[in-house]
Amino acid sequence: MSELTYPEVGATRQGRLPAGWHHLRHRYRLPDGCFAVAAEAVLTWRLHRAAGVRMRTDAPRAEPGVRVTPGLGVGPLRIWGPCEVVWAESGDRRAGFGYGTLPGHPERGEEAFLVTRDDAGAVWFEVTAFSRPDRWFTCAAGPVGRAVQHGYAHWLARTVRRLCARR
Repeated sequence: MSELTYPEVGATRQGRLPAGWHHLRHRYRLPDGCFAVAAEAVLTWRLHRAAGVRMRTDAPRAEPGVRVTPGLGVGPLRIWGPCEVVWAESGDRRAGFGYGTLPGHPERGEEAFLVTRDDAGAVWFEVTAFSRPDRWFTCAAGPVGRAVQHGYAHWLARTVRRLCARR
């Protein structure tokens, strides 16, 4: 993990995000009874691929140490962001992973995708992140870049709901 571009490795696991970063926290209710489908979609990259994200990975499932490079955009405008999974879990009430940025990513920080089941049995999809721009174009994007991150979280939530509806 020495190549990670930020020091607060694993901070998204419990949602205690470090000060001095842009924070993103979104929580979306999923249909009842879809925990297993949603968890599997998150852990196997299926969610991201179904959302239209190109995913280059060196493993079929999120596990600590796995390298993954998501690509957002189209054609020559696609932006690749190399990451490494820094934590993953797969239980009957929490399943998901967090990955951190590697050199070459347009941001610095960590992002997590988690499916949870609460005490009442409700199923939730959560996206949590802390980040800072790390390239000239993400610095120049300013608030627009942060809006894209929030829009991406909403798009993933819509996609996981769609995957749950197909079960």
